[in-house]
Amino acid sequence: MKGILLAGGIGSRLLPLTASFSKHLIPIYNKPLIYYPLSTLMLAGIKEILIVCTPRDLKMYRDLFGSGSDFGISLTYQEQVKPNGIAEGIKLSRKFLNGDEFCLILGDNVFHGPGLGRDLMKHRGVSGGIVFGYQVKNPQDYGVAKFDAGNVMVDIIEKPRIAPSNIAITGLYFYENKVVNLVDSLKPSDRNELEITDLNRVLLQAGELELNMLPRGSSWLDTGTFDGLHDASTYVRIIEDRTGISIGDPKDVARNQGWI
Repeated sequence: MKGILLAGGIGSRLLPLTASFSKHLIPIYNKPLIYYPLSTLMLAGIKEILIVCTPRDLKMYRDLFGSGSDFGISLTYQEQVKPNGIAEGIKLSRKFLNGDEFCLILGDNVFHGPGLGRDLMKHRGVSGGIVFGYQVKNPQDYGVAKFDAGNVMVDIIEKPRIAPSNIAITGLYFYENKVVNLVDSLKPSDRNELEITDLNRVLLQAGELELNMLPRGSSWLDTGTFDGLHDASTYVRIIEDRTGISIGDPKDVARNQGWI
């Protein structure tokens, strides 16, 4: 299994911070934001990872990570010239994937919880796709799962005015490689982007999308806003201060995995 870390986009909700600087390098407490999703992929046992980023930010990531050998992994880089959507990131990854199944994670999402890595490792050999749900109090800000009377997910609605549930779809996805070809059939949305929600709906309608709730006790933080950045930094500081355990540290993960 390979990993795709999407670190593109212009970070418009975080201006002026992102006018000349990647939002994925903004500190979350004591580490750059991009360390956290990278660590999540590594916890899932993934060692071959593609970072998709803007042409402006490519050199910064190369300077920060190089080949990834310091973490016992292999990193490759791919430019996304314009912010044309999450699903386009999959399209741009076709050559890197070379027929392999993959895990896709958004570069501004922070995941943490006991046993998270062990749970993610269970999803190798995925058939179709797997998405992860998380209960939130503001579902209208996300893609939201809609359920039938039997509590089976029947639709995903992007940023609904009236949410059909409080279960948001997080920025972590496992896909069979055939999904890459499905992206070619997607049409740009009103935002002129290839939407990941549209891709997931295609799989759902074909009966090939599974919803997994994140394990009880896990945390998911979306850092795409100033409040989100602050909340994530506070969360990491409190957990690390009380436990002495480093969160989102690729080198620490690599040691625990026996890769370095």
